[in-house]
Amino acid sequence: MDRAAFNHRLTTTPETPGVYIMKDARERVLYVGKASNLRNRVSYYFGSPYSLPHKVRTMASRIADYEFIITHSSAEALILENTLIKKHKPPFNARLKDDKTYPYLKIDLAEDFPQIYITRRVHNDGARYFGPFATAGSVRKTMDLLKRLFPYRSCTKTITGNDPRPCLEYYINRCNAPCIGAVNREEYGEVIQQVITFMEGKTEMVVDDLKTRMEQASDKLEFERAALLRDQMRSVHRVSEEQRIKVDTTATYDADVVAMGGAEDETRMEVFFIRHGRLMGRDHFIMEGTQDSEPSHVMAQFIKQFYQSASTVPRRILIQHPLEEQDQIEQWLREERGKAVTLLCPQRGKYLHLVQMAAENAKQGLSQSRAKWLSNADATHQALMELQEELHLPVPPHRMECYDISNIQGSNSVGSMVTFEEGAPKTAHYRRFRIKNVEGVDDYSSMQEVLRRRFKRLSELKGKAGPHPTDEPHRTPDESWGIVPDLVLIDGGKGHLSAALEVFLEMGIDFIPLASLAKENEWIFLPHTPEPVVLPRNSQALYMVQRIRDEAHRFAITYHRNLRSKRSTMSPIDHVTGIGPKRKRMLMRRFGTLKGIKEAPVEEIAAVPGMTRSLANRLKESL
Repeated sequence: MDRAAFNHRLTTTPETPGVYIMKDARERVLYVGKASNLRNRVSYYFGSPYSLPHKVRTMASRIADYEFIITHSSAEALILENTLIKKHKPPFNARLKDDKTYPYLKIDLAEDFPQIYITRRVHNDGARYFGPFATAGSVRKTMDLLKRLFPYRSCTKTITGNDPRPCLEYYINRCNAPCIGAVNREEYGEVIQQVITFMEGKTEMVVDDLKTRMEQASDKLEFERAALLRDQMRSVHRVSEEQRIKVDTTATYDADVVAMGGAEDETRMEVFFIRHGRLMGRDHFIMEGTQDSEPSHVMAQFIKQFYQSASTVPRRILIQHPLEEQDQIEQWLREERGKAVTLLCPQRGKYLHLVQMAAENAKQGLSQSRAKWLSNADATHQALMELQEELHLPVPPHRMECYDISNIQGSNSVGSMVTFEEGAPKTAHYRRFRIKNVEGVDDYSSMQEVLRRRFKRLSELKGKAGPHPTDEPHRTPDESWGIVPDLVLIDGGKGHLSAALEVFLEMGIDFIPLASLAKENEWIFLPHTPEPVVLPRNSQALYMVQRIRDEAHRFAITYHRNLRSKRSTMSPIDHVTGIGPKRKRMLMRRFGTLKGIKEAPVEEIAAVPGMTRSLANRLKESL
């Protein structure tokens, strides 16, 4: 948006709570946010771009218009923000991966003989809802467990009590047959209440109730009924012991534990449900659009979106990272629950242990899902075939190399090269590059330097002209630099692709397919093709190139952080050529501190074992 046009718009933007919606030139929603002061918040996006985080700067460059909705309070703005994020799924918002609503268990107590349903809608109709569950599979597993433990009906027939015979479930003790009048409405209601109590995590109460009823049946000499109640009581107790872990032997608190494990484009959120001091269950959810987002922001977005539709809000929610606007979110949760709610980011003790356990589960769960996908030969084969077709490759890309650049304001610039063979990481062929010839922030030139260095090695091993992959064997096991990739993938958009293509043309490389993957819309750009290749969101090929891109980014970031950490702990002595760890140690033993060395005369420094006068002069000049 033009600066002058923005200034005019800003004067008419109210200083009230509300929700703002950023749009691009095609009227597509880029971002939805909330604010307690709309004017102040909107102006943030049109300030100096150098003060904005990378993700916000990228989004701000695409803003062509904005609109806002005024609300009476920040709490109303928070609810409206969640609703609009679910509706529009903006690319720059962190959002639950949710093509549809999550499933719940529903028990309609208004029915004479209530059933247990799977539903995706929660209504204020007096029914009891439990959830949300991450998948239909997890809610069906819960229903199977409940059916084994409690003899409620699973049929949909109208109950009259006059049916001539019951179904098979009655004879295997899976239903108490209200259809034939074996139980009345009150007795059937007791079973449903046991289900509700069990789902609330109060298994001890269920066991005590069954024990009382068993003893009453025995006193009435109803031994067959007492035996059934005994078996049911034992089953409930066994399930309670097997599937519920006592995480606190002294407390009986209720809490949810929320932690995360992330990749660039997706983050796995792990939720532990603790009831009465026991870990009653766990579930995981995927957040999309989390690239370049702070953990506190992702955590806040998940808390808002998850608990807006959750059937219950516990007294405590233990979180891995402090939240943005934590006080407002806490107040909103109190209104949702109708009672006090505390958001706690523990720093020590038993609560911290629970958060760490959930975080480790999130991290391992993400690794396992990736490993599972990569080990799926059918999915990998399908992805390679899709890539060959969509990118017009001469052969399926059995070997792919992906490149990325990492720096912070031009310092410690590094490049990464990761290699995937047959859809799996080939870590032995990973390479990292320290940028030597580029000053400042220049990703294009840095990418060109990396590619020149890599493909210079290939030319040296294969000859200047470079063979076509089909002219000679495709693998050179002892010389990984000489292996010709089937596809070179660049992390970036059209600009990065053009920079890479310039290197290929310069070096006469016309036999290696080249492509780039842009993060914003996950579009793939090809040389000499103006329109991007847009893969379906559920495409195996898209999933594969995203994994390769994320791995290249992770490898580059790790190297960059290591260099930055090493540089932050370096002494000025380390920059003097000729002075290594041993001489540095001798100098520090002799003079104690850097200041002592700086103030010492050259003669004294030269007298230190291992030092010379020329080295002493060089050190003094450096200091």
